[in-house]
Amino acid sequence: MDRIGVVDTMFARHDMGAEAIDELKQCPGHGQRFEILHRTVPGFKDLGVECKRLIEEDDCDIVVALGMPGKAAIDQVCAHEASQGIMLAQLLTNTHILEVFVHENEEEDPERLAAVCVDRARKHARNAYWMLYEPEQLSRRAGQGVRQGYGDAGPISPRRH
Repeated sequence: MDRIGVVDTMFARHDMGAEAIDELKQCPGHGQRFEILHRTVPGFKDLGVECKRLIEEDDCDIVVALGMPGKAAIDQVCAHEASQGIMLAQLLTNTHILEVFVHENEEEDPERLAAVCVDRARKHARNAYWMLYEPEQLSRRAGQGVRQGYGDAGPISPRRH
């Protein structure tokens, strides 16, 4: 059975891990074709090592890493460092880790920020599923300005076939 890892943080102000897991449970084959392994770490700088552990020690085929950087300038620097750690874990393991960060300064209104968390976590969880089982779903959306967290931007030019 394949394994999809989900790693979230205590620091996030919305339970994005629960959103990702719920989305994955709605995908065809959950429980028969793949299982979900879930871990929680204190903050987003801990995501890289936990993702690497899920891949190397628990044989995950792909991992969704969810975190929420705060509003302060130092948080943005730390988010960049965390992102570098996640990228390094991908390169060291030759395995995709979908980084799902929602920056606290993306929205002032808490309800709108929560909506971004829900949308981004669920869409990236679905992307992880598609990467493993239906890569043509991604190809169909290439160049279409597809977003996670907000409405799609749309293409700037017509598709060529």
